[in-house]
Amino acid sequence: MSALPGTLEPSVQTQKKTVSSDSGQTKGNIPSAEGEAVQWDVAMDPPENMKGRTFVEVMSEKYSPENFPYRRGPGMGVVVVPTAGPQGSPMKGELEISKIVSNIPHLEFLNLSSNPLQGMHLESQWAEAFCRVRRLVLNNTQVSWDTLLLLTREIPELEELFLCLNEYSSVSASSVACPTLRLLHITDNSLKDWAEVRKFGSMFPSLDTLVMANNNLASIQDNKDILPRLFPNLRSINLNNSGLNQWGDIEKLNFFPKLEEVRLQGIPLLQAYTNAERRSLMIAQLPSISLLNGSVVSDSEREDAERFFIRYYFDYPEEELPYRYHSLVTKYGRLEPLAEIDLRPRCRAQVEVHCEEKVEQLNIRLDQTVAELKKQLTTVVKLSTNSMRLYYIDKCSAFGPEEMRYNTRVLHSYSIQDGDEILVVPKIKASTGANGQICHTGEPT
Repeated sequence: MSALPGTLEPSVQTQKKTVSSDSGQTKGNIPSAEGEAVQWDVAMDPPENMKGRTFVEVMSEKYSPENFPYRRGPGMGVVVVPTAGPQGSPMKGELEISKIVSNIPHLEFLNLSSNPLQGMHLESQWAEAFCRVRRLVLNNTQVSWDTLLLLTREIPELEELFLCLNEYSSVSASSVACPTLRLLHITDNSLKDWAEVRKFGSMFPSLDTLVMANNNLASIQDNKDILPRLFPNLRSINLNNSGLNQWGDIEKLNFFPKLEEVRLQGIPLLQAYTNAERRSLMIAQLPSISLLNGSVVSDSEREDAERFFIRYYFDYPEEELPYRYHSLVTKYGRLEPLAEIDLRPRCRAQVEVHCEEKVEQLNIRLDQTVAELKKQLTTVVKLSTNSMRLYYIDKCSAFGPEEMRYNTRVLHSYSIQDGDEILVVPKIKASTGANGQICHTGEPT
C-alpha cells in the first residue's frame, strides 16, 4: 500500500511520523496486522491546500478509513499520549478524541491514560464513536463517573476497563448494566466502603476479575445470602493493601460461588503472623482457592495447611474458634500440636574441665575442632597444646573416657551435652623403669 502524501513508507515493525497543528502534537501506539502494538509518532508537513485547517480536520483526513495506512485487519489499538495545549482545552477534549476514534477502523484497544478528562462532558453522538472498543484504559484521567457510565452504555462489547488513580471515593449505580465486562481494574482509588464496591455487581453482572488493590477497603459487609447474587461469576479478586482486619471478612470470600484466585498481601489482619503462618491460615480458610497471591495451591499444601489450622487453634476457647475449624475437625479429627524437635547441632555446651586436681566450668563452642579447643584450654590448665591429651567423658554413658586424638575433628561430632566432662592429661615423656621396661605416664585411670 502506498504511503500518504507527506508520510514515510510503513515498515513491518515500526513507522515514524509526526502530525502537528496549532493544537499541539499527538503520539500513540497502533497495533500491526498481527495484533501487536506498534510505536509511532504522528506529525506531517501539511500540504499547501491544508493551510489554516484545524487539528481535528487534519486528524480526520489523516486517519479516515479510506486511506488509513494500517487498515490491514482487525484488532487495532491506539494510545493517545497527553501533550501540552492551551490551558483548559487539552485537545478540545471529547470532540477531538471522538474524531480520532471514529476514523480508526476495527479499533478494539484505546488507552487515554494521563489525559486530563475531568471536565469532559461526552454527548451521546460522540460517545457512539467508542462503540467498537473492547479494552478501554482511563488511568489517571480523573474522568467523571457519569461520563464513564455513558461510555459503558455506548460500548456494547466492552470487556476490560482500567480506572486506576482517578481518586474515586464513591460511585453511582447505573440503570443499564454492562453485561460484557469481564475485567475491572480500579486500583489506587479511595473506595473504602463496601457499599460502593457492591454496586459493581449490578453494573457488571459478568465480572470475572476485580482488581481493587490499594483502596483501603475496610470490610466486606454483606452476608452469605447476598454475596453469591452480587458477584455470581467472579473468579479472581485482588484486595492487596486493603484495610481488612477481621477473619470474618476472609471467610466471606467463600460465598462467591466461582472464586478461585485471591490476592491478599499487605492487609492489617496478617501483620502479626509469619509468612508461613499467613499462607497456611489463608489456604485453610479458603477451601475453593487454587491460586493464592499468584502461587498455585497444591493438594498436599492444602492438606498440610488444614492440619496446621486445626493445631493452631487447639488451645483457643470455644467462643473464639473460627467457623472453618469445626468443618476441618470433622475431616481430620482434633489434632494435637506436634512435638517440637530441633535436629540442628548444638552450638555451645557447658562442660567441666578436669586437669589433675583442678576443676573448671567452661562454656565451649561445638563448631570448633579439637585443635581449637586445646588452644582455648591453654589458659585454663597452663599447658601448651603439644603437652596435653584430651579425653571426653559422657556422664550418661557406661563407657569410659574417649580420647580426642584427631585435631581436625569437630566437637559436635562427639554429641557433647551440658554437664559432660573434658579430662586434660599432661603428656610425660617415656622413661626406663628399674626392670629395663619402658614406662608411660599420663594415662587416665
